Amino acid sequence: MSAYNLVSFSGIFILIGFAWLISPGKKRVNWRLVCCGLCLQLLFALFIFVVPAGTKFFLLINDIVIKVLESASAGTRFVFGRLALPPGTVGESGEQSLGFFLAFQAFPTIIFFSALVSILYYLKIMPWVIKKFAAFFTRLLRISGAESLCAASNIFVGVESSLTVKPYLNDMTRSELCTVLTAGMATVASNVLALYVFTLQQQFPTIAGHLVSASFLAAPSALIMSKLLLPEAENPKTLGVAVEPYYEREHNLFEAVINGANTGVRVVVGIVALLLAVLGLVALVDLVAVAVGGRLNSLAGLQVDWSLKGLMGYIFYPFTLIIGIPFEDAGIISKIIGERIIVTEVTAYRDLAGVISRGLLHHPRSAVVATYALCGFAHVASMAIFIGGVSALAPKKTRVLSQVGFRALLAATLACLLTACIAGTFFSNGSILMGQ
Repeated sequence: MSAYNLVSFSGIFILIGFAWLISPGKKRVNWRLVCCGLCLQLLFALFIFVVPAGTKFFLLINDIVIKVLESASAGTRFVFGRLALPPGTVGESGEQSLGFFLAFQAFPTIIFFSALVSILYYLKIMPWVIKKFAAFFTRLLRISGAESLCAASNIFVGVESSLTVKPYLNDMTRSELCTVLTAGMATVASNVLALYVFTLQQQFPTIAGHLVSASFLAAPSALIMSKLLLPEAENPKTLGVAVEPYYEREHNLFEAVINGANTGVRVVVGIVALLLAVLGLVALVDLVAVAVGGRLNSLAGLQVDWSLKGLMGYIFYPFTLIIGIPFEDAGIISKIIGERIIVTEVTAYRDLAGVISRGLLHHPRSAVVATYALCGFAHVASMAIFIGGVSALAPKKTRVLSQVGFRALLAATLACLLTACIAGTFFSNGSILMGQ
């Protein structure tokens, strides 16, 4: 174990302590949840990173995801031809790849995975798995069945996870609603996870396994941070009660495929629209901020990066050190982690892939820990999407959701950092899980 592993381990308690300090209900914190959730994560990470059987299982999951992705690309190659070929590959007829195109290589996988998840729902596999995870969380952590169900759903699906608890939303407490939002923003959907794998696979061969691992670690992290930042002050109706996931099952398998694919299309359109709007607005803000900041730098003799990415990098720099990123890489990684809160994790993962491919990182662990820290929808745009989505299902709770929204975003951000600390505690540079 290196000094950086110890730093990551210490970071776990620093982040928990920070969340407790800014909590409005310090005396009401459910410490059983915090301790049991933390132990659950540590045991899972120990199994994956240290135990030989766990490492083999990790690599198996990575290989399975990659094979499924290769299947997903069959339709993409048929529709887009050479544009769908990943960098450095050759098509069946000998045509060379034209390079990496996010729209033609990564986004189509979202449609495929949405259809696949829809099939798993139709076959009642996904509801069964979610129900088992939810029951486990409810018994172990002593929280309400509804919020356990939502957290378990978010391991596998995205904003649609709110549908699984639709019958319970109107009766949820403020703390439960904060947990619903936090769990949504601290995790990633399986269909979008495929996008991240495609983005980083060339530079990081075992990225699929790490992202799957991060998805499982993120759920307890979300519960811990949510209940620290907004402890329960009321009596949840489903406290300690296992509840059934709500979902509308299609009439046949083909309908499930169609609905799943259509859902994937809506997700792709939403991501594209979000990237076009947010990146354009950020560029506009940077134009003004850099111009004004450059003037201040000249007058005061400063060397401050006034871009939004630069400013967020300064804010997240101490947190980057806390999660165990080596000092030599902290400046680069802090900007990537910081920008996620504004320009989404899609752009952040693209930038991470860029710095890896250019050899700008001095330590292999920096890429691994950053991967876990970025694995979540913890950004402003996502907060608006989740508040809007849950409000549509429970209009009576709109005011409460808007009140707890920013606290949930903070909890989700800290949850992603906590997940990174867990991974950083056990990961070593010589690990075969780096895949390089």
